[in-house]
Amino acid sequence: MTTFDFAPLFRTAIGFDRLARLVDNAASNTQASGYPPYNIEKVTEDTYRLTVAVAGFSPEEIDLVVKDNTLVVAGRPANETQRHEVLYRGIAGRAFERRFVLADHIVVDGADLNNGLLHVGLKRVVPEALKPRRIAVNAGALAGVIANDPASSARAA
Repeated sequence: MTTFDFAPLFRTAIGFDRLARLVDNAASNTQASGYPPYNIEKVTEDTYRLTVAVAGFSPEEIDLVVKDNTLVVAGRPANETQRHEVLYRGIAGRAFERRFVLADHIVVDGADLNNGLLHVGLKRVVPEALKPRRIAVNAGALAGVIANDPASSARAA
């Protein structure tokens, strides 16, 4: 596997330790099993939908947790005693845990379980303080500010 050395980048950048952690987690991702399968869709500019195939799981057996910009989807099947012998198991009902790293300002908008598919709504909510603001430009206002400035009137005299 290819290893990247990000040391030169981090010598001059401050606060990007989370980026290094993301790269390390992606490189050492142990979810090679591919279970359960999932889709990530971009619905609108600021809205996404995560769909996870969780056939055989009830809503009580699925946990969704968001912590430190990570969405964890976990399924733990209830311990039911088998009434009959299973000859072939094609529908996996084993426990799982999937982790998804969320970008800044992405929040979980809700979750629904329908026909064996778990749909998780995700939305980008940018705080007002971080949104671009338009600054009005007034003509001649600076001249009024300078005229009322005591330092500038002392220089003029």
